[in-house]
Amino acid sequence: MNHEKVSILGVDFDNKTKEVFLEKLMERVNSQQKTFVVTANPEIVMYANSDAAYMSLLKEADYIAADGIGIVKGAQILETPIVERVAGFDLLTDLLEKANQQGSRVYFLGAKEEVLQQAVQNVQKKYPAIQLVGSRNGYFDFSDSSIIEAVQATQPDMIFVALGFPKQEQWIHQYLNSASKGLLMGVGGSFDVLSGQSKRAPKIFIDLNIEWLYRLIKQPTRLKRMMVLPKFLLEVKREKKKHV
Repeated sequence: MNHEKVSILGVDFDNKTKEVFLEKLMERVNSQQKTFVVTANPEIVMYANSDAAYMSLLKEADYIAADGIGIVKGAQILETPIVERVAGFDLLTDLLEKANQQGSRVYFLGAKEEVLQQAVQNVQKKYPAIQLVGSRNGYFDFSDSSIIEAVQATQPDMIFVALGFPKQEQWIHQYLNSASKGLLMGVGGSFDVLSGQSKRAPKIFIDLNIEWLYRLIKQPTRLKRMMVLPKFLLEVKREKKKHV
């Protein structure tokens, strides 16, 4: 049985293929509906379980994608399988492809200035029909509402926010409170990849669902973050026992 939504430790994931996701998101962009997209991995789920305010933010998202093989494994343990992993970076590049086809207005927010500028340049080269209406680095005061006003003034159709969780979702939530339109998605470290500063895992790692291993080899400092995965799977198993 294919569940429309799959709940894992209180976070409701949309059980869709990447193609269907894309279709739904573009329908909303084209009808100028406000859309809050979260690409959630085990780290985000565990953080939400320790922070009630963040959990309630996730409840307000229009779509939550299963970004990470850990989420797919968790859904299997709960016997509510998810059709496929929808990697945040893949969703981002697919949306940029669609924006290029339609000449959509896109805004980039986040990352360090040099990373951001390089990402902007690379995107303009690769997707020349996108209207990149603005960009701003991630170093600003969150209580400064003039930034939200400045972004809204550019009338973007899509805004990609690379501030890392929970900040990016908090900012998106603030923005959507006063915006009239726009698809907003938190994209974590994706600008690093778009800028060429860091490399996406080779295809074989992605196909084998061991992209995490490639990242760990490249950045051993990620080990502490990676330790969230076994804790997450343990929590999911506990959750399953409760309902047996």
